[in-house]
Amino acid sequence: MLPVAKKYFLSAVSVFVVMLSITGLSTPAVAQMNIEITGVGQSLYPIAVMRFKDENKLPTSVTEIIRQDLARSGYFKNTENGNASESDEGTPNYKSWAARGADALVVGSVVQTSASQFEIRYKLFDVRKSESLGGLNLNSSADNLRAAAHKIADDIIYKLLGERGIFSTRLSYVIKEGKRYRLVISDADGQNIRNAMNSGEPIISPSWSPDGKKVAYVSFEDRKPVIYVHELATGRRISLSNQKGNNSAPAWSPDGKRLAVSLSKDGNTQIYGINADGSGLHRLTRGRTIDTEPQYSADGRYIYFTSDRGGNPQIYRMSAEGEQVEGAKRITYKQGFVTSPRISPDGKYLAYIANIGGAFRLYILNLATGDSQALTDGTSDESPSFAANGRYVLYSTKVGGKRVLAAVSVDGNSKQVLSIPGSDVRQPSWGPFMD
Repeated sequence: MLPVAKKYFLSAVSVFVVMLSITGLSTPAVAQMNIEITGVGQSLYPIAVMRFKDENKLPTSVTEIIRQDLARSGYFKNTENGNASESDEGTPNYKSWAARGADALVVGSVVQTSASQFEIRYKLFDVRKSESLGGLNLNSSADNLRAAAHKIADDIIYKLLGERGIFSTRLSYVIKEGKRYRLVISDADGQNIRNAMNSGEPIISPSWSPDGKKVAYVSFEDRKPVIYVHELATGRRISLSNQKGNNSAPAWSPDGKRLAVSLSKDGNTQIYGINADGSGLHRLTRGRTIDTEPQYSADGRYIYFTSDRGGNPQIYRMSAEGEQVEGAKRITYKQGFVTSPRISPDGKYLAYIANIGGAFRLYILNLATGDSQALTDGTSDESPSFAANGRYVLYSTKVGGKRVLAAVSVDGNSKQVLSIPGSDVRQPSWGPFMD
């Protein structure tokens, strides 16, 4: 094995001994994300999000969550940041709001329906067109207010921009605190953190099922790497692959019926397919070097993967039925060392990590044109993951010597860093739309 390939192999499928405590999603953890937004787009949509009337009845500010969601999108500039509220009854004075620089107006109110139940009402107005765009009436318990706020923000995105918002989606990632590791689930903004799994050793490679109900991951409970599928609501899990040698890099097919995995049971690491219940294991590549990090295409017809069959690691594509069908086609050419392929949900882009002079940096490739560009100027980027709408890429990087999560828009204009004071945050995976 070439020295650089050996280095890559050890990085991609490092062996850890994991002693796990498995539970369902537990009470939200105390630690919360800090969010820093930089480099937003050049032209932002001015919107006035007014303080919801009688919001002081709530333990959580719905208004602030909506404002923060819209700011993080990179598309909006809120023109009203104070505590003034506006009636959600009748028609607003469009000329007055236009004079105040708003192109859209959000108003709302809160009605307490029982000791711990609330009705959240919101309306959206297009100031430029002087028309109502409707709204929502949402019933919410006190502990589910963040979800209601995210749903309102998603509705605003859809009605003003014509695309689905991703604020109601979820993230999974690993938090390292001292010598302890936690696999957690959070809202898309990194808040509302809930534990899925605790470990005294590293946890790696979480991967969401298409329905958002399960996460596959790798653990070493039996002093060897084993792939598990974890049901988030109950904590129940199955051992998906417990073959001889390395079991690593699980990736779901778009229909959720199968996974592609990397196994070394027959010698060098190769890619295999397996049913979601652990049956039907079959080999998909038969190279003499290392094939790993499989990812299904958006339509499920292909699998992209990392291979050092050409000397250094590069990204290749093969039929989802296996390399024997039509061979493997190399996809990346412009950098000499490329890993971690991730395909956007619309199938248009490939995100990956390239080693440029010792700096590991996030890149994006337009699969139609072959054009690629760096999305960051980082030196320690890893583990990219697309948002469900394909507009953003979540990844892990280093800031001030600590691993943090970061997100960047596919055009590179909007960036944000999500960090937890005193903790390393790594191995992110952005969950799907929850229909």
